[in-house]
Amino acid sequence: MKVQTQSVHFDADQKLLDFIQKRLDKLETFYDRVIEGEVILRLNNKDGINNKTVEVKLHVPGATLFSQEDAASFEAATDAAADNLKRQITKHKEKLTAH
Repeated sequence: MKVQTQSVHFDADQKLLDFIQKRLDKLETFYDRVIEGEVILRLNNKDGINNKTVEVKLHVPGATLFSQEDAASFEAATDAAADNLKRQITKHKEKLTAH
């Protein structure tokens, strides 16, 4: 899957980009028709430990799935977003097969 990643106001290192790519590639095991993904990494000015936000948009035929998660690290936020998208993909597939 082609994933475009943007980091806002900082440069994400290659290790993080590879992690995100790998984690989102796993979603294709649930639905092989994912067209592409867009990821936005953002540092929040919020106080507290969960100051890293990951927004993921997945384009699938007929829909765009979206998840936004905050966590203490980008990896944890990516994991949470991927889990959320996994549920959305499953629901989307059930809707398609129900018709």
